[in-house]
Amino acid sequence: MRIHLIGVCGTAMATLAALLKHQGHDVSGSDEHVYPPMSDFLSAERITVLEGYRADHVAAAPDLVVVGNAISRGNAELEAVLDRGIRYASLPETIRDQWLWDAHSIVIAGTHGKTTTTALTGWLLTAAGADPTVLIGGIAQNFGEDGASYRVGKGKAFVIEGDEYDSAYFDKTAKFLKYLPDIAVVNNIEFDHADIYRDIDEVRLAFRRLVNLVPRNGLTLLGVDSPDAGALADKARSRVQTFGLSGGAEWRGLDIRLGSGTTFRVNRKGDDLGEFTMPLLGDHNVRNALVAIAVGVDLGLDIEGLRKGLAAFKGVKRRLEVVGEARGVTVYDDFAHHPTAVDETLKAVRRASPGKRIWAIFEPRSASSCRRVFQDDFARAFAGADEVVIASVFRSSLPAEERLSESRLVGDLTARNVHARHLPDVEAIVDAVTREARAGDLIVVMSNGGFGGIHRKLLAALA
Repeated sequence: MRIHLIGVCGTAMATLAALLKHQGHDVSGSDEHVYPPMSDFLSAERITVLEGYRADHVAAAPDLVVVGNAISRGNAELEAVLDRGIRYASLPETIRDQWLWDAHSIVIAGTHGKTTTTALTGWLLTAAGADPTVLIGGIAQNFGEDGASYRVGKGKAFVIEGDEYDSAYFDKTAKFLKYLPDIAVVNNIEFDHADIYRDIDEVRLAFRRLVNLVPRNGLTLLGVDSPDAGALADKARSRVQTFGLSGGAEWRGLDIRLGSGTTFRVNRKGDDLGEFTMPLLGDHNVRNALVAIAVGVDLGLDIEGLRKGLAAFKGVKRRLEVVGEARGVTVYDDFAHHPTAVDETLKAVRRASPGKRIWAIFEPRSASSCRRVFQDDFARAFAGADEVVIASVFRSSLPAEERLSESRLVGDLTARNVHARHLPDVEAIVDAVTREARAGDLIVVMSNGGFGGIHRKLLAALA
């Protein structure tokens, strides 16, 4: 089967292309810009990538065209597909139809933590012998020599990151509604994706629809530390189990200690399952690990295999990843762009490294973080750092009344006795940090994009 992907250079689309190639299909793709590292990944997977969008890219009439959700009407290739009546589908439809009807689908959803929890669950099932297929919206460092966003297994389990973002220009519903969950995980629910959802009620509705898909003999796992996630218990027709750090959770994390990693105990309905250790930091990652353990137990896997797997987990790229050290200063790369994720990350770093000075360098880049909807929440979240540097809002075309105000955020943080400033570009940020950072400082760079290669530039300047 010849399959062509329009908009292939996003992580999810590139991963889908690789899975289709692995399945034996003839796969090609196109994108407006083709550049490393995604171009290197696609090349290594032997996938032909065409630069730009042109009608002649589909002149040979592929059997199926997968239309990415960044593609809209007016795109030259899409218009050619529609004019010629070529069969097309969205990314989640393609995943469902190629793999999920015959699989035991484990869908990991929630506003935060999806990628890490999917990687954790996929790896723990692998380590304990289930041999799952795994599809992740990031690079899990346990898969492949240099990490990978997917794993192809021979077992029935298919662990997939359940994104609440929309599916395609012709389908504005959440991707996860196509994933046929036998097990659905809802880690947490908060407002996000202000370009897709009008308010928190629309977000809640999407997750209610997910839970409503789980069959009676399936399992719904709910994070009760998030009130909106816990409230879904009444909507489920399947078995329900809860997890979290609070007293009412069926799967509960206790006695949490942070150092170079995190150690905690797991209690299930009063039964002590012993101590677990992982290299990840923070209470939020304990919740993520509880999901992976609970899924493994539900599949009948040995608890000791799950315990060993967790200790051997290597993490996910761009999730508080140490990218280097120079002059005694450690630089981290973190994907956090929602206030809750920022807050949890900074708290984890603070607890693991008491007494050290923490820098938070933030690029407001995502559709929500660029908007004023989180103005006050960011002021609370970044109060956990000692030094805060705010880059200019990436989506500068937003109307001023809708756009996050860098100056107001700086003012609100200053009022909280946090040294904060707005520096407009990467060069200015690198210059300031290089002059002021001292040995022992921890620099957490937060962005859901490339941020102009700031990590490499910071390390080079510090060195």
